[in-house]
Amino acid sequence: MTTQQEIVPVQSDVPAIAGLARTVEDLIGQGLDEQALTAAVRTELERVLAEGFELPAEQVAPDPVRYVMYPLHVAADGSFSIASAVWDVGQGTPVHGHETWGVVGIYSGVEVETRYEKPTTPNVPLVGQGTDEWGPGEVTVCCTTDDDVHQVRCGGDQPVVGIHVYGADIGTLPRRSYDPETGAVHWFTSRWA
Repeated sequence: MTTQQEIVPVQSDVPAIAGLARTVEDLIGQGLDEQALTAAVRTELERVLAEGFELPAEQVAPDPVRYVMYPLHVAADGSFSIASAVWDVGQGTPVHGHETWGVVGIYSGVEVETRYEKPTTPNVPLVGQGTDEWGPGEVTVCCTTDDDVHQVRCGGDQPVVGIHVYGADIGTLPRRSYDPETGAVHWFTSRWA
């Protein structure tokens, strides 16, 4: 397992994202259980996306080599983060977990998500649970601590940009990736762009 990196707080200059961050902070402060918290964050992210906002070009730019995550907000205590995650055409992630809760809304493009049952036994092939496509304005609870294994890729002919809200600083959090054929686990950290 890799060690967690130092948390560097980030605050967004985009009013809609700054407002979302304040709301998420308030929701976390209420001590809600994970299901209630992610449902409330989902509702708030749906509202923010429906009202519309513009991210700076540098926070939606794809990388020609791999997917990237730009920090839009990172709480000083590491209790949550908001990211702009960008996949260029043809790019995707390995099968991975999150080690925390997460809610994802699509800002632009089409994201294809393939979900897997969270393994309870090491080194056993993963069991698929289906694939969904998510388009602009659609929001999903992508992960809870007991159900958080998936693979994501760009599903269209333009880059996909998602707004991801996680219950940790996702750019410093050690997480698992899986070989779906063997169940082998490797630890990684996404690292911020």
